[in-house]
Amino acid sequence: MEHNASSTDIRELNERIHQQSAFIDLLQMELNKAIVGQKHMVERLMIGLLANGHILLEGVPGLAKTLAIKSLASAIHARFARIQFTPDLLPADVLGTMVYNPQEHVFAVRKGPIFANFILADEINRAPAKVQSALLEAMQERQVTIGDTTYKLDEPFLVLATQNPIEQEGTYELPEAQVDRFMLKVVISYPKKEEERHIIRQNLNPQGAQKINPVVTPEDILRARQLVREVYMDEKIEQYILDIVFATRFPEEYKLNKLKPLINYGASPRASISLALAAKAYAFIKRRGYVIPEDVRAVCHDVMRHRIGITYEAEAENINSEQILNEILNVVEVP
Repeated sequence: MEHNASSTDIRELNERIHQQSAFIDLLQMELNKAIVGQKHMVERLMIGLLANGHILLEGVPGLAKTLAIKSLASAIHARFARIQFTPDLLPADVLGTMVYNPQEHVFAVRKGPIFANFILADEINRAPAKVQSALLEAMQERQVTIGDTTYKLDEPFLVLATQNPIEQEGTYELPEAQVDRFMLKVVISYPKKEEERHIIRQNLNPQGAQKINPVVTPEDILRARQLVREVYMDEKIEQYILDIVFATRFPEEYKLNKLKPLINYGASPRASISLALAAKAYAFIKRRGYVIPEDVRAVCHDVMRHRIGITYEAEAENINSEQILNEILNVVEVP
């Protein structure tokens, strides 16, 4: 879409998006049957789905991370697979392997759990590097190589990974290259008191949990993805995104000299692409055909928090990437 789209084009696009995004409400209603509170997490799952980006959920056990992902897969007519990551997991356990058939004297491929639409990579940071690199090809290229043959993965293909906070025992830090492949890293906190009361009641309900019905087809998702890319983004918004990303690389150019010793490396170009796409998906969820600066700010932390490397100095001062992002958002000029 041109950058100087006329107001009639935008109005027409707005109408189309308003009609096409109706399934978002259906999807949210279904998810709310199973998930109490956690509005931020549910919204981020939607953004990943619409922007075709993998999601990393971080939080202590018991915060409904796995439940959210399973519920999302149930609400869409799609294949779901769960892989529990453990220290002894092998790449073949994820991708599949060649199996010898003695009757016919041939090797046949047995496909692994990665051949599904939604992959729940549970406790992803408990598995060693070999498995992570096997997953990397699937995430980036949307394909898997077993033996000499490469297989395309079905669309939609989405990896939703959960990880425990790094301080926990038996966890590995994920390689930077892999973390960068996740469009969003969502940090999940404890529910509020009222929400937790509701969770207790829901779980002790003699009728049991409400069944989640499939309300959306994969085709709906793929159509919506096309439309998300059409959401209008003005050049001023593009400039805003570039300024935010460049401020993580060259803070001194934005009069943020004090951040220079705290940042080891800034966000990659993938961050700029993800920030633009996630902002468009957020606008779509809000039933709008154009992106406003608020959309960029709303998704900024989730897109950027895992892409900024902090120095030992920052760690010593207890400064994390969240605080660095807050500083940047305060200083970079909003269009």
